[in-house]
Amino acid sequence: MNKNKRFLGYFVVAFLSVINVFFPHSTSAEEIDSLKEKKQDVQQERQSIDRSIENNKKKIDSIIAQQNDLTAQIKKLDKDISNTNKEIKSVNGNIKKTNENISKLTKDIEVLKEKLEKRAALLENRARAFQTNGGFNNYLEVILNAENFADLINRLTAVSTLVQADRDKIDEQNKEQETLKQKEQEVREELLNLETQKKELDQFIASLGLQKEQQNELINSLTAQQKEIEQMQVELEEKSSELYELERGIEESIIAEQARLVELAKQKERERKAAEEQRKKEASAKPQHASGSASTPVAEGSWSAPAYGVFTTEFGYDVLNGKSRYHYGMDIAAARGTSIVVAADGYITNASYSSSYGNWVIITHSINGQTFTTVYSHMDSLSVSQGQYVEKGQYLGGMGNTGYSFGNHLHFELHEGDWNNAKSNAVNPRKYISF
Repeated sequence: MNKNKRFLGYFVVAFLSVINVFFPHSTSAEEIDSLKEKKQDVQQERQSIDRSIENNKKKIDSIIAQQNDLTAQIKKLDKDISNTNKEIKSVNGNIKKTNENISKLTKDIEVLKEKLEKRAALLENRARAFQTNGGFNNYLEVILNAENFADLINRLTAVSTLVQADRDKIDEQNKEQETLKQKEQEVREELLNLETQKKELDQFIASLGLQKEQQNELINSLTAQQKEIEQMQVELEEKSSELYELERGIEESIIAEQARLVELAKQKERERKAAEEQRKKEASAKPQHASGSASTPVAEGSWSAPAYGVFTTEFGYDVLNGKSRYHYGMDIAAARGTSIVVAADGYITNASYSSSYGNWVIITHSINGQTFTTVYSHMDSLSVSQGQYVEKGQYLGGMGNTGYSFGNHLHFELHEGDWNNAKSNAVNPRKYISF
């Protein structure tokens, strides 16, 4: 379909070029107007496409910004996941150590139990022997058989030491057993805390993983949107290029017609000069006055001011709506309907309506063999038509506020050569016209 459109565009350009080459005088004013309307339609469509392209660029920039933001979040999540994995590794190490401590304590407790059992058996045997053998009598016999008081003291001390040793062993056993039980309880509580901490970390890392997965899905969705918009961009840019080629072909046809009118203007100028020379020789001829009604004074020479009023904007850089711009003409403000006249003899190459220029006229002139073009914009009405020959001072229409305008005024341009969209030939009208 795009190839067909491109072929159609090239065909239109080629067809119009052939017409201009083989039938240079066949293009009527109505056809030129039709071409200009077609060009305006093409320009409006291309402008609409260019706006879509610009909007798509903004969408792509927004998507890229979102992708960058999500990528940064994913990097942070990766860092959090890495740090959490380190914490889990550390907790797992602590759990392993705690389990090893519990295992060791369990063994120690078993050893102590065995030791306590042996001590208990020993004490039990001693108590049984003490009861069977009259242990108290033996202790009494040991005391009574003392040879003297010093020996008695020694014997009492020995007996007391033996009894106390048994008591100490029993107390020691009980304390060691209690200590081991308490330590085992503390270690088991520590293990429980570590396992709880690990469970929380596992849940946290699972949550981070889910967030990362969701953001990756969002990035994939944004990437798909970006590809779709980029594909749309390619198609829009291709269509814009095709419309540009079509517009350029139409403009070339208009320029060709303008060139034809320039030749006619030059011929008219030669005829006018020959007639003037003839009148001078006859010394009886009078200057021909312009047709139509015009209240604007007509100056001597080749040029005359197109209108009179207040000069609101000069040629060159100025500010419009707070933005700097280059103004390619002069703005003359006056009441609505104020006369606007032809600045120099020539042919009307455009007399139509534009969304920007409003009611506007383009005139091609030939002055001393040089081509000039003048532009008259924002007029309230038009009194001329495409292809018409007009003379300096002839009435064109009334001053108005049509198109992209902010009050009644004439926007007047003067070009050394042909008029073009780039306005590359525009010069300050004061260079040739005394206002």
